[in-house]
Amino acid sequence: MGSSGKRASSTNPAISGLREKHQQDLEKLTLTSQPFKTFKLFVAAVFLYLRRSASYLLANGGLFMLLVIVLAAVSALLVTLDGPHVKHLEELSEYVRFGLWWIFLGVASSIGLGSGLHTFVLYLGPHIALFTIKAMTCGRVDLKTAIYDTIQLKRSPSWLDKPCNEFGPPVFSSGVPLSSILPQVQIEAILWGLGTALGELPPYFISRAASLSGGKMEELETCGGDGTGFIGRRVNQIKGWLLSHSQYLNFFTILVLASVPNPLFDLAGIMCGQFEKPFWEFFLATLIGKAVIKTHIQTVFIICVCNNQLLDWIENELIYILSFVPGFASALPALAAKLRLMKEKYLVASPPVTSDINVKKWDLSFASVWNGVVWLMLLNFFGQIVTATAQRYLKKQQEKELDALTKKKSSPVSKKSN
Repeated sequence: MGSSGKRASSTNPAISGLREKHQQDLEKLTLTSQPFKTFKLFVAAVFLYLRRSASYLLANGGLFMLLVIVLAAVSALLVTLDGPHVKHLEELSEYVRFGLWWIFLGVASSIGLGSGLHTFVLYLGPHIALFTIKAMTCGRVDLKTAIYDTIQLKRSPSWLDKPCNEFGPPVFSSGVPLSSILPQVQIEAILWGLGTALGELPPYFISRAASLSGGKMEELETCGGDGTGFIGRRVNQIKGWLLSHSQYLNFFTILVLASVPNPLFDLAGIMCGQFEKPFWEFFLATLIGKAVIKTHIQTVFIICVCNNQLLDWIENELIYILSFVPGFASALPALAAKLRLMKEKYLVASPPVTSDINVKKWDLSFASVWNGVVWLMLLNFFGQIVTATAQRYLKKQQEKELDALTKKKSSPVSKKSN
């Protein structure tokens, strides 16, 4: 669009009125206010994406499509035939399901420009904590029947409800060390971190495509806004600082930003795409930071809390500091004894219950409530995806309408100038 077209679009009342109408339509397009229209536009956007992807694969990925068809045919043949290979296929499917599950949780946690599902708090963190507590209670770490014996959708790990006497006598008498627990939960943590790294790719690719087409993403354009409230202003200040220091964005800085819990890392991905940083530089730094460094920091912290290594250190340091306070020195031995008694009470394995005793299963009601909360969060997450996709599709349609109207209004001006 030329300079005359831009002047026409900024001064023409019809175009400015259409822009205001489009903005109002975008704000009203939500699942709560316009559910049918929102879902209709979402389905149209999904079909458009699938059609473009299929066209691209048919035009440029003939060998890939052939390989997929051959693999699908061989898999279907192996599944339908009986034989000794069925057992191995079932085992392989369990490993594939295990890997895809934790990668999907990682993607769901980081995708969506900050609106992702907090799957570390919902799944990975509780899984590490439960395994650590179980290992401390039983005094051993060989609790899993296989690597994939973890928390999954509609499936609890087999070791969670088993009494300790089924695993054998304790191997560690004075507490299970961190070096023994970490390898037992390390694979799922790394897979989750891999998923979080993959979830950071859409902002990078969208911003890179906008940069190549001469545009800029809305997140970068609104970095200088005032924001609402104390938190909003601080977040915008951090965004502005990152944008003003974009010249220092390299492999090391991306690695540092990805290695710590950072809710603004989406902005770093957008900046890398906007300034056309090489893909492998961005992805490798993100992968190492999130799947290796960050996940191990989080995993080690949870293990240290649950196996009392961190609590013991805090207790010793606190007692050492309080010993210098007048009046506390005489009460410290009794306080330390009570703390140790409380820890031993919660870590000692309970004796096995005989079959003639009725036990109330409180875990069933807790699990039901927990699953309800998780499903509500999943529905909210899905609703955000549907709304954002529908609004993006509607915005593209509105831009086409504006371009057509702008060209129509600017054509008489260009003819008069000629």
